[in-house]
Amino acid sequence: MAVSASFRPIISSSSSSYSYSFSSLIPSKRNFVSSALGNPISFGKLVISCSSSENGSAADPMNFSRQPQMSSMSPFGLSINESSRPSYKWQRVLLKVSGEALAGDQMQNIDPKITMAIAREVACVTRLGIEVAIVVGGGNIFRGSSWAGSSGLDRSSADCIGMLATVMNAIFLQATMESIGIPTRVQTAFRMSEVAEPYIRRRAVRHLEKGRVVIFAAGTGNPFFTTDTAAALRCAEINAEVVLKATNVDGVYDEDPRCNPDARLLETLTYHEVTSKDLSVMDMTAITLCQENNIPLVVFNLNKPGNISRAIKGERVGTLIGGT
Repeated sequence: MAVSASFRPIISSSSSSYSYSFSSLIPSKRNFVSSALGNPISFGKLVISCSSSENGSAADPMNFSRQPQMSSMSPFGLSINESSRPSYKWQRVLLKVSGEALAGDQMQNIDPKITMAIAREVACVTRLGIEVAIVVGGGNIFRGSSWAGSSGLDRSSADCIGMLATVMNAIFLQATMESIGIPTRVQTAFRMSEVAEPYIRRRAVRHLEKGRVVIFAAGTGNPFFTTDTAAALRCAEINAEVVLKATNVDGVYDEDPRCNPDARLLETLTYHEVTSKDLSVMDMTAITLCQENNIPLVVFNLNKPGNISRAIKGERVGTLIGGT
């Protein structure tokens, strides 16, 4: 049985509107004729819309000029609206965690409660899109400067042992972070391919851009340099905006608070004041490196809950050195 169909365009006097006329012959000899512009043509369950617009409206099924809207995703898969995302003081930070802080109550080398507290607070800020790198010390396990001269150890060998201690802390901290879902990479200053990546600046920056937390271990890889100097160096290399030094005290005091209970907490300092007053914040090499590269430094108490996330967000906490 033959089925025929015809298509005949009907162009109106207006250049922006037109309609189509469809006619078909089917066994029941029933004709379907389209209506004016915008009205659908019904063929049983099939509906065809023949609307048209000069500007390519959303109703035009043949309009391919529209671009798909891309959503911004956070490192943990959360959708972020760029226009509504809050602006924080720093977008890439370097957190320096001393080995003594990881020991907690000094009953053991590493306190799992301390590492878990660090991991949870870092998780809070990384989910906001802030990039976090960490330099970890090793004084809770072995401090090279303290052991130099003992049992025939020279300073270079003692510092190498201390750098190995920082790797132990870094792997422990990495395991804690990944246990709560934070993607983490450990990079060491000397090669230990079986347990960590070698430090490569571009690779470290790429990890941060992908939302991963990067832990730098083994200091600078050289003896006679502290992990404080490593923190300042890595901060300058990866273009981080601030060094956050987490310690066991609330900040920098004008006197030793353990000796003088009336010691005053200093909220802001310049690098010149730190060097001229010989304040025990970081070693002089690290302070000079921060000063030459205009890197602000924040000293705060690690043991107070919420301090890490507050410091990373740029809120006032502890002592700010070299910034405004």
